[in-house]
Order: sequence, then structure tokens, then C-alpha cells
Amino acid sequence: MTEKEANLSKNFMDQISPKTQFKKNKINGVKKVIAVSSGKGGVGKSTIAVNLAIAFKNLKYNVGILDADIYGPSIPKMIGISEKPKSEDGVNLIPIKKFDLQCMSIGFMVSEDTPMIWRGPMVASTIKTFTNKVLWDNVDFLIIDMPPGTGDALLTFSQEIDIDGAIIVTTPQDVAIIDVKRGIEMFKRTNVKILGIIENMTSFTSDDGIEHFIFGKDGGKNIASKFNIELLGQVPININLRKNSDEGTPFVDQFKDHEVSKLFLEIANKITKKIN
Repeated sequence: MTEKEANLSKNFMDQISPKTQFKKNKINGVKKVIAVSSGKGGVGKSTIAVNLAIAFKNLKYNVGILDADIYGPSIPKMIGISEKPKSEDGVNLIPIKKFDLQCMSIGFMVSEDTPMIWRGPMVASTIKTFTNKVLWDNVDFLIIDMPPGTGDALLTFSQEIDIDGAIIVTTPQDVAIIDVKRGIEMFKRTNVKILGIIENMTSFTSDDGIEHFIFGKDGGKNIASKFNIELLGQVPININLRKNSDEGTPFVDQFKDHEVSKLFLEIANKITKKIN
């Protein structure tokens, strides 16, 4: 790209980017809000969010998880919840408790086969419900599983909610790394601090002990270095991470002494130090 083309691109983005400074909303009953994001779908963002929430819980924090992936909420299945949240006054929602996590998801309100068709005002209304109408109970860390990509839904959440820090999940693939760059830029434009990058599906170790880099090598590490962002961890491919998610029994809860579970604890400790 020539200098002239680069300047034209920058001027175009500056013109269409939002200039308004939004008043961000605190979430009642919550001390710290951590957004788990990804530049694209299919990188295991929700799996990371759930197991990270369990890791914080294992560190003796009061933890909530909010499934804000309005286009494809998967948290209910991953933590094995099928019931609907209760409301004592018909207005405010009480989070469902599972694995000592306080859980809320748009997926609790609709059936699994109902398509999510959202327009801007509906996204804004959903955010107001999550910030004002959910009775979170003294939550130390609220983990938000954000919508994938960098579209309207993620932008609205980032502008409206007072987020203490964001984590970007990626895989080592080049195509995923390209989308990470967009995510980094979006969080910068909405004044959300980026806590770090988690590279998921880093490698697979076969029974003979050989490590296989199926999706490429060190993509997340390289992008973290390029943008001077901490690489919080590289999570390997483990069949039980997927299996336990499908069964609604989070891996880190079921295999507390496994090396992958210890890795999630290390990541949670890093985040705690950065955010406090």
C-alpha cells in the first residue's frame, strides 16, 4: 500500500468511526468486568470464557458469567443449564447458579433452534437489561462472553458497558490473526484496556509425545509482540476441553490437577494482577 493509499484509508476510517463519547454504565453488584472477545467465530472463545470463569472461582473469587453472544449463545449448553432464570418482581432477573458461578444468557430465554435476528435497537435494549435488570450478587469478576467479530453488537457493548479489561482469543492461523488486528483497533477506539491475548488450539501432542502445530505456530505470540500486548497463555488442543463443553461440565472444574487447568489458573492470576 502506498503512502497516498494509506492516508486515504485512514481518512475514510476516521470519517465513519463514531466520534461521540458515550457514558459507560456500571453493572450493579459487580466489581470488575472482563470481556472475552475474538475477531472471528470458531476460535473457542466461549470455551475459554467458561473455563476462565471456573479458574477465577477456584481462586476463591465470587464469579459471574454473562453470555452476551447474542447471535449464538452457547454458555447454557457448556455449563449444563436448561431452566429459565427466576424473577421475584417480574422485572429483575436472578442469575442461575451452577458450578458456583452466577450465570445469565439470552440463551436462557429462547429455545436452542430459535434464530437470533437482531437490529441495533434490540442490541441496545438487551444491554440495558443485562446492566440494569440482572441481580448480580457481590460478584468480584464478571466474565462476559462477547459477540464474535467487530460488528455492531460488539461495538455497542464496548461503548455502553464499563469494561475493566478485554481479552482477545485467537488461534495461530493467519486468517484469525488478521481479525485480531481489527479487534485490537476497535477496543482502542472505545477506550477499553486490552489485558492480553490467549492463543487457543496452539498444538496437539500425540501419544508418541510429538507436538503437532496443526494451525500454524506462534501466530498469537507474534501478534502480541507486534502490538506490545501480553500473551497470557497458549492453550493446547485437548479432546476433553471439547467433550466437557458438549456435556455441560467445564474441563477446569472436572480436571483441577490437569496441566491445562493449571494453565487457566496461571492466566487468571495474571489477569488479577493486571486488573487490580
